[in-house]
Amino acid sequence: MTASSGTPRPKLPRRALDGVLLLDKPVGLSSNDALIRAKRLFLAKKAGHTGTLDPLASGLLPLCFGEATKFSQDLLEADKTYEATMRLGIRTATGDAEGEVIATRDVHCDEADVRRALENFRGEIVQVPPMYSALKRDGKPLYEYARAGRVVEREGRRVTIHALELIACALPDVTFRVTCSKGTYVRTLAEDIGEALGCGAHLVALRRTGVGVLTLEHAVTLDALSDAPEATRDAWLQPVDALLSTFAAVHLNAVATKRFLHGQQLRLDELTLDDALTDTTEASRVRVYGDDGRLLGVANARDGVLAPERLVVTAAS
Repeated sequence: MTASSGTPRPKLPRRALDGVLLLDKPVGLSSNDALIRAKRLFLAKKAGHTGTLDPLASGLLPLCFGEATKFSQDLLEADKTYEATMRLGIRTATGDAEGEVIATRDVHCDEADVRRALENFRGEIVQVPPMYSALKRDGKPLYEYARAGRVVEREGRRVTIHALELIACALPDVTFRVTCSKGTYVRTLAEDIGEALGCGAHLVALRRTGVGVLTLEHAVTLDALSDAPEATRDAWLQPVDALLSTFAAVHLNAVATKRFLHGQQLRLDELTLDDALTDTTEASRVRVYGDDGRLLGVANARDGVLAPERLVVTAAS
């Protein structure tokens, strides 16, 4: 309310906004809170994030606005890259620095031991999800059982560690970089490495540096956005197809554009294709552009046919 009249301050109108914001989330803020702040700064009508980062973690959090939210699932499925620091010799209830200490052990390993241990965690591994996680059992998140002091049985899940390298070893702290598949818990990875070293461990720092092909290189902080003039903030937005850069591209002429936007299938031999799209006997998802160069949406290409999958509404207007 204003001090003079006591009347509510008028709400600024929200606007339709399409694009992707590469946000460098700070430690101590939940992904949802970060989304709310960014949405407010851009006065956006519709926004969503592409997978959560714990408050303890910092780094890349891609935020989708407007039509980009239709493709956020692709980033949820994408590989992620993190830089993490674990502390050997101490186990906590949550597997990270936020949990209470539940066990301590002496650390007798050296850097060579750490390097050998990391070798055993590359490739496909099995992880047991932590109790302090949002996975559900009988409709209830596991963390609710954990907070009530209950431990429930969890099945191991196969995940893939594509790359795992040692960055620094200043025992008892070990810093590593990991690129992993969807569903990997880095704090569980740290705990398991600690157990392999015979001393236990917990995560003390985590920073996400990559999601799919997106990196921190073009990311911006909330502080920088807040300090920037309102008229310049849109310059930080990536186009919607930043989420689809790994897909081959198909370019349509004016007639094919109209047909595609009406949901009609098209013959691939009549279209302009990327060199990457040479074998269409198996299904392949592609990004489709209209005669004016705008993104129309995503389609499936198979057996010589292009079938619309998801359209970008603004491209049809």
